[in-house]
This record gives sequence, C-alpha cells and structure tokens, in this order.
Amino acid sequence: MATIGILGGGQLARMLVLAGTPLGQRFRLVDSAGDACAAQIAPLVQADWRDFAALEAFAADSDVVTFDFENVPAETAEWMAARTRVFPNPAALSVAQDRLAEKTLFGRIGLETPAFAAVDSREDLERAVAATGLPAVLKTRRLGYDGKGQFVLRAPADLDAAWQALGGVPLILEAFVPFDREVSVVAVRSRTGEFRHYPLTRNWHAGGILSASLAPLAGDPALEARAVAHARTLAEHLDYVGVFALELFVHGERLLGNEMAPRVHNSGHWTIEGTGCSQFENHVRAILGLPLGDTAAIGTSVMLNWIGELPEADAVLREPRAHWHDYGKSPRAGRKVGHATLCGDDPRELADRLERIGAALGRNEQVAPVLAALRAS
Repeated sequence: MATIGILGGGQLARMLVLAGTPLGQRFRLVDSAGDACAAQIAPLVQADWRDFAALEAFAADSDVVTFDFENVPAETAEWMAARTRVFPNPAALSVAQDRLAEKTLFGRIGLETPAFAAVDSREDLERAVAATGLPAVLKTRRLGYDGKGQFVLRAPADLDAAWQALGGVPLILEAFVPFDREVSVVAVRSRTGEFRHYPLTRNWHAGGILSASLAPLAGDPALEARAVAHARTLAEHLDYVGVFALELFVHGERLLGNEMAPRVHNSGHWTIEGTGCSQFENHVRAILGLPLGDTAAIGTSVMLNWIGELPEADAVLREPRAHWHDYGKSPRAGRKVGHATLCGDDPRELADRLERIGAALGRNEQVAPVLAALRAS
C-alpha cells in the first residue's frame, strides 16, 4: 500500500481517490480551501501552496505526489520533487502553465497551431494583431482556464477594451480558428514508459466551459491516428508520467494544437463507465508504475457537464446505463458541480435517450449538437 499525496482537493482529486482506493492505496490532500470537495472522502491539509512548513510534513508522509490542478505553482512542485517523487514532473507542469511555452513546444514536436504572438505591451498588441489578423483571441499566458483570462478581438476598436481587461500580465494573441470540431486525446504514460490512449473524444463548450463530450469519435481513424501520434510524441518529449489531455481543433484536413492539460481531464470523465479502466484508475496505476488498464471504449458514451447547479437526477437515472456524479459542491455560477454519463451499444438508441433527458431537464440546447452527431454516426 502506498500513500498518494494530491496537490488540490477538487472533483478530480475526489475521483482519483474513488478510483485508487479499490487498488489498496491511501490518499492525502493539500488545498487552500477548507471545504474542498475531495476532503469529504480523504484527509485534507489546509495550506497555501507556499506554506512549506505544512508541505514538509505532507511530503514526508507521501510515497508519491501528483496534482489535480495545473495552477499549482511549478516552484512548489519542484520543492516537493526534492523531497519525494512527483508525477507528472515539474518541468511538464511548468510548460503547460504558460501558453507561449506550450504553443512553442507544439511547434517543436510538429503539431501545427493557430498563429500566435507574445504580447507584453499595448504596442506589442498592435503588432500582433497586424501579424495574425482579426478575429483573434487575447489570453493571459498563465492561470486562465474554463474561458477565464480571455478576450475575443473582432475589430480594431476592441483593442483598448481588451488591453484594459487583461493588460499588466504576460499575454499571448492567438489567431481565431473557424474550426469544424473540437476534439481531445486523453492519454496515459507510466513510470515504465508504457503508453496508452483513450478513443478520440468530441467536445462542445458553452461560455468557455466544457458542456458535453461524445466518444468514441466515429468514422475517422486516420484523424485519430494523427492525434494520438502527437500525444505520444508530447509525452515522450516531456518524459511525462500520468494522464494528460491534448485538446485539438479540427479545421478541414488540419489538426491544430489548442492546449495540453497535465492532469486527468473533464473530457475523459466518460471513461469511468465507458471503458475497462478509467482515466482516474490509470493515472494511479501510472504514477505507481503498475501495468496500465484497458482503454478501449465499451460502446458509445455521452458525458453531460452540470455547471452552476445540479438538475434533478430522476430524469437521468430512470434511463438504462445512466450514471450520475454529484461532486458534493455548493451551487455557484460557472462552477462544475457534477456530471452524468450515458452509455449504450447503439448510437441511435442512445440519441433517443439523450433527447428524452434534454426535454425533461429543459436542456435541449445543451444536448442538441450531441444528438446531431449521434444521429449522423
């Protein structure tokens, strides 16, 4: 039995604990929030990321440390790595925390990206817009996620408002891509170098937050092979250990790198019921050096994210092979509070069930694009 320390105590940590406990592992958490939802099921040390006195005891009691949140300071991960094993390694975390470093790395490994430019001043913003054109997206290089720290520029008149909203920190301007689809590869690499991947997943967002995922992505094995090849190259280049997600735009025949998440990922939640071994269990296996589990899809799965507040569960739970996940969080606008996954062998039958759920919950808009994709498969 190992003691696994997790830096972060949110729903991802919660699901890691739930997946790793049957393997006989123990867990401890660090989070600055005393009401972190994973603390409902595992011991929590409430401490700031730079409270090294508290972290010293945490490191001493942990056989291996991981994280559920990519904004843990890289220097904290480096400090921890000097005292115990940390996976993924702090260098991988550092790259993923900086959008400029991340995009630069994508280009180095042969993954095309939207045009981008560093922006450190108002004059830089003018030059970047002249180079990339409009529309474009101005983003903070660090700490942005779920649509935070972003400003869409559609006309030159938007530059002043964008600079007022985001200026003062390092920024990156990215050309807007009129993509056809958003997809992700969730992959895992073990301490032994073993690599596996889950089927390519199609994703839909609302307000910058993941709304729904569908897997596997039907009918394009060549696209999946290219995406997985990039994920494997990225993992090997970073000597990465654990689960990660590579988010991609599909634009015609082009596959463009959007970002990397150095952790278990929202678009992989469907793997809990939709595969032989979930992303959460495989992350635990990977960081302990255990053999990786089966990542093949069992039929077709749809994951619906619950943002802000939970709907009534009854309409979901009355359907066959429906699975409900309540994260134990209080409601709050923009907060991920739970999800549901529907699994089935027949995409058309799954579409009918999803349509009933959308109507019963008043979420027709959320399910509509997924229904269209299921019925086209």
